[in-house]
Amino acid sequence: KDNPIPERLKAARKKANITQKDLGVKIGMEESSASGRMNHYEKGRHVPDIGTLTRMAEELDVPLSYFFCKDEVTAELACLIDKLSDEDKKSLLDKLSAKANS
Repeated sequence: KDNPIPERLKAARKKANITQKDLGVKIGMEESSASGRMNHYEKGRHVPDIGTLTRMAEELDVPLSYFFCKDEVTAELACLIDKLSDEDKKSLLDKLSAKANS
């Protein structure tokens, strides 16, 4: 349970309504091995390298940091923050910093 990647990967893939095989193929895996490789990642038997994880994040429309979030609230925040403009991110950071320091 130390590694959040398998759980996050499965959740993002299901939310995107895509099969393991389709995701694997879309990120450049051979069609014959894509489903098996993705299954190993989702079961935690293997950990994808950072390049593979980055391609998955792009395909699933989540930030790379999403895969490392330990809980649902943090994961959802990571996704929402990623969608903000740089200006809005700075504004949010200022507000959070003020709140944390008060």
